[in-house]
Amino acid sequence: MTGQEENSVPKVKKNGEKGKDEVPQKDAESFSLLDGATSFYPVLQIEMDDQRKVAADSTKSLEERLEAFEDIKDSEIGDTNMARARNIEHQVGLRQIYLKFDGGNPTGTQKDRIAFVQAMDALRRGYDSMTVATCGNYGAAIALAASVAGLKCIIVIPDRFHTKRIKEMEEQGAIIRRVPGNYEDSVKHSVEMAQNEDMYDANPGGINTNIQLKGYAQIAFEIYDELRDAPYAVAVPVSNGTTLAGIYKGFVSLYRRGKTSRIPKIVAGSSYGKNPIVHAFRKNLPKCEDLSPLAVKETEINEPLINWHSIDGDLALEAIRSSGGWAADATDKEMLQFAKLIREKEGMNVLPASTAGLIALLERHTKEHLPGDRYVVLLTGRKT
Repeated sequence: MTGQEENSVPKVKKNGEKGKDEVPQKDAESFSLLDGATSFYPVLQIEMDDQRKVAADSTKSLEERLEAFEDIKDSEIGDTNMARARNIEHQVGLRQIYLKFDGGNPTGTQKDRIAFVQAMDALRRGYDSMTVATCGNYGAAIALAASVAGLKCIIVIPDRFHTKRIKEMEEQGAIIRRVPGNYEDSVKHSVEMAQNEDMYDANPGGINTNIQLKGYAQIAFEIYDELRDAPYAVAVPVSNGTTLAGIYKGFVSLYRRGKTSRIPKIVAGSSYGKNPIVHAFRKNLPKCEDLSPLAVKETEINEPLINWHSIDGDLALEAIRSSGGWAADATDKEMLQFAKLIREKEGMNVLPASTAGLIALLERHTKEHLPGDRYVVLLTGRKT
């Protein structure tokens, strides 16, 4: 990189440097994003109204409802845009970087993928209700999917969280239930409610985890459809680890079926010192270990990433190691800077937390210069 180009690219900390979450006031005001992602309006295309009425109509046959729901899912969920980031490539000295923007889903995140496959699974198995614990984005996705399927939806939220997406959940007909404690306490409450009241359990790490992994595997299939092979690496922001594990599962399936020549290296990025998956990888631990809840401080920027307990963390850690990938931390300041870079150079308005995977990718590139190959970065965000 030239000196001029280097100055225009956000600095990525070197290994061993302490992370700092101080955010310049101006940038903090520009990205007031506790949840960040934003639903499109209308949330689903108007052309889907007839199918939506059929899917939610309990007087219709199950076959009719499933057919209508699947039509909506196939038309509205996934198949998100993947664009080559040529301007960023030139600045960071790495070719070819593709940005997979899952913010194109109806509620603005990849969570629509698992919300809709689970709502369809619930409908097929005869459930009339579903529940999940959430701090924001996942609840919006589940509320929409349940509404489309005509299912009652109860969303459990920690009583100290004040997500902007509650109104959106309620507009889709979801019932909000606040409980004392943190996110993990809310998950426990939701799981117990599912067991006691015969509701479909949509929580990560639960009995329907395999359905969730299959939903996220679709991301790998879409990347393959675009590139006709696996890239060298796929970089993903990580929290509970479900998305990352699902993408890896998809590429393993493609490779075993002879569709790809390799399995990509899985790269995970998360908030500095606040995620058990990254912590376990960096400390070379055999499995994820819980962090101290008191040490995991939430900010408006890192909230989608932080966890003291990553529910599907061991699956994600195995995916990273089995693929020869790596994991790294990102500070709030870095995530804000890279979100700004992507917006200015590539025209995508992304959730700052979703840039953690890109930051982990480029951190490695600054240390050992990655080979000339193809790289895919998963991003989410707000509508552009």
